[in-house]
Amino acid sequence: MRSPREDFEAAGRRLESLHLPHHSSAPAPADDMPTVPIPARAATTTFDAPSKRERFEVKPPLTRFIRRAITRTFGMWSHLSAEVVRGWGWFPRVEPYVGYGTGDYSRLICRTVYGPAHGQSGELTRGIRGMLAVPAGRTHVQASIDGTPLNTVQVGVSEVYDKVDRTRDMSGEYAISDSAGYLDLVAEHRLSAGIHRVSYSVPGRKPVSANLYTIPASAKVGIISDVDDTIMITQAPVLWKAAYNLLFLDPKKKASVPGMSVLFTRISDLFPDAPFFYLSTSPWNVESAIRNFIIDHGFPEGPLLLRDLDPRPKTFVPTGPQHKLEFAEQLMADFPDMKFILVGDDGQKDPTTYATIVKRYPGRVLAIAIRQLSPKEAPGLASVAGLTSTQPMPVTEVPVFTGTTGANLLKTMLPYLKEHAKNAD
Repeated sequence: MRSPREDFEAAGRRLESLHLPHHSSAPAPADDMPTVPIPARAATTTFDAPSKRERFEVKPPLTRFIRRAITRTFGMWSHLSAEVVRGWGWFPRVEPYVGYGTGDYSRLICRTVYGPAHGQSGELTRGIRGMLAVPAGRTHVQASIDGTPLNTVQVGVSEVYDKVDRTRDMSGEYAISDSAGYLDLVAEHRLSAGIHRVSYSVPGRKPVSANLYTIPASAKVGIISDVDDTIMITQAPVLWKAAYNLLFLDPKKKASVPGMSVLFTRISDLFPDAPFFYLSTSPWNVESAIRNFIIDHGFPEGPLLLRDLDPRPKTFVPTGPQHKLEFAEQLMADFPDMKFILVGDDGQKDPTTYATIVKRYPGRVLAIAIRQLSPKEAPGLASVAGLTSTQPMPVTEVPVFTGTTGANLLKTMLPYLKEHAKNAD
């Protein structure tokens, strides 16, 4: 097997042989860009590398049959819808997502979807439009960080549902999105701490960009926060209300949980280098709505960690606890010297999920904050009876703070965090 260096040196010789689709215009020639590329590789993370018990081949026959049926149905829908929109004159564009990284490497995520010639990426629209986005699978994407191009190496695909595509056994200045349009790369490059810009381009489109948050090595505290009903009122436990808020509510009318932005700002003031990671069980399709909400309501900006709705690589739609646990474990691995403050609510299973994290990673969690839902936000009979959610508070070795608003949490949690910050100094 060739070394990464040999792959990268061969990139220039092999680029000329790549057959790329053409539209009305083409991206700038590679010669116009800096000549020292950033090495990048396909990401292997806890949430796209199934464990032994999660692998497709060990599942019961009925489960395998159902998953194959779902996967093939999704593939047929993607193929047919792509044929329709191509007939309308639509062609691929990139939806860029906010990335994060350390001083040594960065994780970059984007998605290629079909759009009209004059359509723009990242537009703030109702969720239903995002959910109906047509994936543009197997699209060549050129990426760069602060103007320096990425030189990528991809060999086949990691998902057990897809056959290995030998046409991807190559290196070059173009990466290729998967069959659902997602592109998840790790760029191996030493960056200074702060906010950088990642640019993505596909043939016939102007480049689009997104922030890349490089976390400083000096940051010893990080915040992992849920979104739904923790900072943004979605009434997730009530299925029909959550569906309406996700799909049809004007994104500009989404309401913030009272006092939570103040709480987060105070935590940011207390730990100036602390990164904020926002977890949500919402799909990437509504990323722009959540990102704009965070900005509009004064929350500290940071990477969003959402989930896919395509049937790969493990389950069609991972459960909320599974999704959050896997991302939290990935962040624990990415930042081994960092302690985390976990913020969630008791409307789903955040208390149980966070207790599991504390158990698996002793000494890595500084505190847990649980926002308690009001009776009106509780599901079903609990709301009628005037009861709150039934999720019990976790019993852990770290302090757990509860409250119905950010102001409640601020009163009890901030003194503890101030004492921690004082002792750390």
